[in-house]
Amino acid sequence: MTEVGAMQPVKRLIGFFLRHWPETALLSSALMLAAAHAFERFANLIPCTLCLKQREVYWAAIAIALVAVVIKRTAHSRRISPWLDGLLGLTFLLGAGIAFYHAGVEWHWWPGPAACAGGGGAGVSLSEMERLVGGGKTASPACDKALWHFLGLSMAGWNVIVSLKLAGWSFVSAYNRLRP
Repeated sequence: MTEVGAMQPVKRLIGFFLRHWPETALLSSALMLAAAHAFERFANLIPCTLCLKQREVYWAAIAIALVAVVIKRTAHSRRISPWLDGLLGLTFLLGAGIAFYHAGVEWHWWPGPAACAGGGGAGVSLSEMERLVGGGKTASPACDKALWHFLGLSMAGWNVIVSLKLAGWSFVSAYNRLRP
């Protein structure tokens, strides 16, 4: 098999993702949120303030992608779809920026926001739960303490990579839709 022939399946796969970019962005965002909620639920990793900000970006991306999926099936698709793909790209870039900021806070490159100075920990104690039920407050986890690492990166670090990848694909899709 020639080198050119070996690349055909890859080119077809890339073409498929670009043709179905809004659906892919929607699914990718939903999977990122599902992973975050799974870490929270099953690994008892309570999210800090910056973690929750990163999730908001994926919720916004889901909303934009849903609009793009609907518009894609209308007569206005050719005119509007590239702009929605570009908006998805900007949304994912914002997410990468928030995640990079969070990773920098975890590495102590710069201070985090005042709202991130919580008492931290991987879970909520019984006494904290009783205080919450009684109307009191409990401290959220501190943003400068990464509770999980894989290959030297925290969740925020991995989120930078994923968000940049999604932004790149969004911009490539927008560019391809703008071409005649």
